[in-house]
Amino acid sequence: MDAADPKPKAKKKPNPREAVVEALMRLAAVQPWNDIEIGDIAREAEITLAEFRDLFPSKGAVLGGLSRVIDGKVLDRDFSDMAEEPARERLFDVLMRRLDAMAPYKTALRRISYALRGDPLSMMALNSVALNSHRFMLAAAGIDTEGSLGRLRLQGSVIAFARVVQVWLDDDDPALARTMARLDKEIRQGERFMERADDARRLTAPLRAIGRALLERRPSRDRRRDTEGENTIDGDPAAAV
Repeated sequence: MDAADPKPKAKKKPNPREAVVEALMRLAAVQPWNDIEIGDIAREAEITLAEFRDLFPSKGAVLGGLSRVIDGKVLDRDFSDMAEEPARERLFDVLMRRLDAMAPYKTALRRISYALRGDPLSMMALNSVALNSHRFMLAAAGIDTEGSLGRLRLQGSVIAFARVVQVWLDDDDPALARTMARLDKEIRQGERFMERADDARRLTAPLRAIGRALLERRPSRDRRRDTEGENTIDGDPAAAV
């Protein structure tokens, strides 16, 4: 071989976590969700149960892992070209990119969605996963998620996107006209709601200031007793969200 010939590139080894996620999605596309066992996923991913256990604690956690895979695909780009666009347009672009990243898993997600509609515990767990994902989606769109209004905006984004996904799952038009119309509607409704919430926050600011002043005037012993009686949730503030 000529010394000038380039060496063949080594085949990139798949990320073990992503390999398990992909295995679950392949199974979910053809099998009922409730029939899929962790052993099935391990065999499909060609790993042992011990290796599976090191990567994920449950089937539901693998589904949560899909969210991180989608996050990575959406966030692996430069969003600075949208900096001058209105917030509505930036968010629309980011969330459409998320749907594009979800497209290869659409059949599996449709079946999973139907299976989990009657499982409130799973839906609660997935809401926590969605909150983490949308925190980054809103950040990519340059939208604040801190403070009381930011937290409200974050949860609102999760709820609105869930409604959009329900349309998207049944939208087989390559142009996704129905999906885009619903996304635009949800974002505009969210804007109006946040405007009203911001107005209410400004109007009640004097009352909140009076309340804080009254609390600060209480003897420190009483304030300390109240604090000692609170549940700190293992010292993790995020657990209270």
